[in-house]
Amino acid sequence: MHYISSGQGSAVILIHGLFGNLDNLKGLSKSLEDRHRVVRVDVPNHGLSPHWQKMDYPLLAQAVIELMDSLQLARAHILGHSMGGKIAMATALSYPDRVTSLIAADIAPVSYQQRHDKVFSGLEGIDLSGLNSRSEALKQLLAAGLDEGTAQFLLKNLSRTDQGFHWKMNLAGLKSSYRDLITWHNDIEAEDFLQYRKPTLFIRGGDSDYITSEHRQAIMKQFPQVQAKTIEGTGHWLHAQKPAIFNRIVSEFITKHEGK
Repeated sequence: MHYISSGQGSAVILIHGLFGNLDNLKGLSKSLEDRHRVVRVDVPNHGLSPHWQKMDYPLLAQAVIELMDSLQLARAHILGHSMGGKIAMATALSYPDRVTSLIAADIAPVSYQQRHDKVFSGLEGIDLSGLNSRSEALKQLLAAGLDEGTAQFLLKNLSRTDQGFHWKMNLAGLKSSYRDLITWHNDIEAEDFLQYRKPTLFIRGGDSDYITSEHRQAIMKQFPQVQAKTIEGTGHWLHAQKPAIFNRIVSEFITKHEGK
């Protein structure tokens, strides 16, 4: 995976969500790098990372460990937002000895219903070969029914070269893997379901529906040493909506659990 590493100290790995890239958590990285080595990654099929036709959480967890091996990191604190939170959880569940602590931002270890059909439709509806400007692409996404904030976020994936516009993300690979990304592989009803018994923090947006009371059992069974925080007045993009509070919660949790 493509990554950017900054700072010195114990390692913290930051993993972005679906349709994002490593810049999404740049503000958090800056707040941590005076005391930690912070590694921001581009998830496969995003940013500058390789394109995969198949993505699922066991494969993505393995990719995180392979990156840690290449960086000679014996262990790390791992934080992920949304899909990145599921990648972080999958890594902690499968490789607990490599994860010092876990932070999941506004996502639960459960399967979700499809909620990105309009996004895929809007992105696929843009004819890149005939596109003349980013503003033209924005108009097309708005016409497809996306709100401006979502459209602007998605257009961070649009790159322009002398040959014209192209997506940095692998849109086809994401669509073909989408069902694997909204489901969850760790069945808590199975006798051999996985648990991560080290410090875990779930941070949810007060106005978001990604973590609800219905998810409590699934969270507690898989992560018995869990704490939870709610940031009121935020939705799914809690780290961008109230960054100072989010960054402080993360920093205090990591500091508290150093070396445990």
